[in-house]
Amino acid sequence: MEQRLAVFLLVCSALLHLASGLRCYKCADYTGRCHNVQECTYEDSCISLSERGGKTIRQCIRYTDCDNSRLSQMFPAVSGFTYRCCSSNLCNSGMPVAAATPALAAVLGASLLSVWWSRM
Repeated sequence: MEQRLAVFLLVCSALLHLASGLRCYKCADYTGRCHNVQECTYEDSCISLSERGGKTIRQCIRYTDCDNSRLSQMFPAVSGFTYRCCSSNLCNSGMPVAAATPALAAVLGASLLSVWWSRM
């Protein structure tokens, strides 16, 4: 019985972590190595905006602001840019997203535990 309670608490803890807000990288540099992480609001997405000169800006941004005309107003000093908005944790890294993210691993683990629990 105690083992079931421990497993149940572990699953609940993992699910609560999944429900937390979006996290995005936050930096503005030329290297592409960003380590600062920012907690976003429920209305946000992550953006990676690359200037023509090579500087990349990464941060949280309102999902509704992810369009060319709005970004031109928000970043008037940037003459030419490309951008990508996304909505999964740390998706604005500039690197390909790994196939198995921690959130996916937690969901799969919770599923396996629930199958295991139902067979007990």
